[in-house]
Amino acid sequence: MSEPEKQPTRPATTPTSLEQEEAWLWRIALFFVVLLATGLAAESWERLQSLPYHLGLLSIGLLCVAIAFSGFAYGRRKRVTELQNLVRGFQERTAAPTDEQLDQLGELIARSQRSFKELIDSFDDIAFATSLEGKIKTVNRRVTELLGIPYPEVVGHRIDEFLDEPKREDVDRGLARFLDKRRWSGVVCVRLKTSARTLYFDCALNAIVKGDEVVGMSALARDVTEEREKERRFTELFETLQEGVYFSTPEGKLLDGNAALVQVLGYGSKEELLSLDPKALNSDPNQSPVLGRSADDEGGVRTREITLHRKNGTLGVFLDTSRAVWDAGGKIVRYQGTLVDVTERREMEKALRRQEEFHRYLLESFPDLILVIDLNGRYSFVSSRIHDLRGYKPEDLLGKKVEEEQDYSPELFALYRDLITGRKMFGSCDYNARHRDSSWRTMRASASPLFDAENKLSGVIVSVRDITVEKKLEQQIIQSERLAAMGQMIGGFAHELNNPLTSILGMSELLQEGEAPESVRKQMVILQQQARRAAEIVQNLMYFSRPPAPGKSPIDLGELVQRTLHLHAYSLRKSNITVDFLKANSVPPVSGDAHQLMQVFLNLILNSEQAMREVRDRGTLRIRINKDEKSVSVIFQDDGPGISPDILPNIFDPFYTTKRPGRGTGLGLSICKAILREHRGNVEAASGAGGGAVFTVTLPIVSMPSETANSTPTV
Repeated sequence: MSEPEKQPTRPATTPTSLEQEEAWLWRIALFFVVLLATGLAAESWERLQSLPYHLGLLSIGLLCVAIAFSGFAYGRRKRVTELQNLVRGFQERTAAPTDEQLDQLGELIARSQRSFKELIDSFDDIAFATSLEGKIKTVNRRVTELLGIPYPEVVGHRIDEFLDEPKREDVDRGLARFLDKRRWSGVVCVRLKTSARTLYFDCALNAIVKGDEVVGMSALARDVTEEREKERRFTELFETLQEGVYFSTPEGKLLDGNAALVQVLGYGSKEELLSLDPKALNSDPNQSPVLGRSADDEGGVRTREITLHRKNGTLGVFLDTSRAVWDAGGKIVRYQGTLVDVTERREMEKALRRQEEFHRYLLESFPDLILVIDLNGRYSFVSSRIHDLRGYKPEDLLGKKVEEEQDYSPELFALYRDLITGRKMFGSCDYNARHRDSSWRTMRASASPLFDAENKLSGVIVSVRDITVEKKLEQQIIQSERLAAMGQMIGGFAHELNNPLTSILGMSELLQEGEAPESVRKQMVILQQQARRAAEIVQNLMYFSRPPAPGKSPIDLGELVQRTLHLHAYSLRKSNITVDFLKANSVPPVSGDAHQLMQVFLNLILNSEQAMREVRDRGTLRIRINKDEKSVSVIFQDDGPGISPDILPNIFDPFYTTKRPGRGTGLGLSICKAILREHRGNVEAASGAGGGAVFTVTLPIVSMPSETANSTPTV
């Protein structure tokens, strides 16, 4: 600047009390605005900090805007006051103002105009003023930037020189109404001559009045092109989406919907759908509107499956995802969401589940265990029969390799390798598998290749059956056949030995009748006793090996136990087992098969012998016969290790044995129990008070006729 800017001289007049009061009110009001903005910013700071997108900066921005506005308003008020004081000074003077005062006034007015121009140019919106003929009076910087033309080349020209749209005739048609209302607002479509792009502006026009006549108009326009483009794209997306999109009130009344929504619900038009009662879509008319929400709903995202009533009366299953839309005051004004028709999908899922359930039940109903082993040697499927066969759950094996399984079978793995490599198309093998209770089972596996939908090899399917019982029965049958053959052979031997023994007995008796020295006579007595003993053994062998007679007969249990002990006497003596047997007198007879009952007694004696030999070199077997009104009991008590309480409930189960491998099949006691059940009797086991095991055989007393009861029972 060539010289310092001169400041206007303040008039000599002092401000009135009213002006002082007005200035004081201005300062108080501006201070209150700043204070209010500060309090609002402090109050909302913590809440906005918890929201995303750094919304906490809004509080700082609000405070800065309030301070800037207060400073601007205070400055403008100060300049207006200076201008008023200057004009008042002119009015108080009778003489014409001096040149200096006029310069001060002009400078103050120019400075106000520059401030106003700077304020208008700072707007991001378009601002301009024109005459009624369309001649531009003034524009802000945003207009010149939009047109790409300097300010001097814009002012004074007609506005239609720069625009292709709107046309002048379109403006003239609405001019009369504008002159009547003196204001107008709306969205205007604009296309510049220098660009083919269509722009949209939200305009507000106000009349410029001089006297009482409208001489022009001022306009303030905001560029909404981006919003219109977004709205257009949203509308296109809204209408072309395959999912149904809807807007509804909190009460469930539809406000809008796209074409897909109209189609999936089966209505002819959007208007028909929007006119429905909120409960018309309910599958149950007695319930609240299906699209509505409760009064305490917070408006969060809600995803659920609902059943809606279509126009044709059918029900459809839809996936509903919706959330609330709030107004500026934080009130929920509507809900927007999508409806996806999943009826067919759910029907397919139900059909698939039914099919899967059928396949599962089909597999579970198989008596065999079904295994599927993939190409990596891992179990990909295990049926629930694994629990019955081996005591495991399917998940205990799923995903594990065959080789990683504890006590895995090399035979089964070899079969899997033969099938997976193509050496066999079908195969089977027998193998041993350990049960979870540590017992061993014999399994038979049948396997074949498994192919996928593309006929590619995907693994091996194996059917496993527990053949432990069959194997043991097979061994038992073989053993029974051997015993039967041995019985026939023993019968033949006993018959052949019986004749020489008869001769020996006869000759020994004849020799005793003759005269002989005392030493020879004693030897003859010993010879006769041993011959009789040998004959008795032969007779017992013939009795045991003789085929059982059909039916049952009265039996003396004491004599039957005695015969059984004679048959097993040699083994008992060799094992140093002392038998304590007291044959009771007047024991009522029982009805039964002597051979079968002898087998029961022999099995119990053999078990006691083996139990005692396990823990000591010698032992004692105590046998007693008791009777009551209805039954006769034979009690076998040894001094062996006894029976553990945890195995006591299982000792009569088939194939259950506590003996070492090769010492027993586990069928002896179960066969004994079965024989006694056929005789309407029972056998019970317990541990003795002083140790050892106690087996009690109970048989019912047979009712005999008087003549039979007086005779001696036979076996």
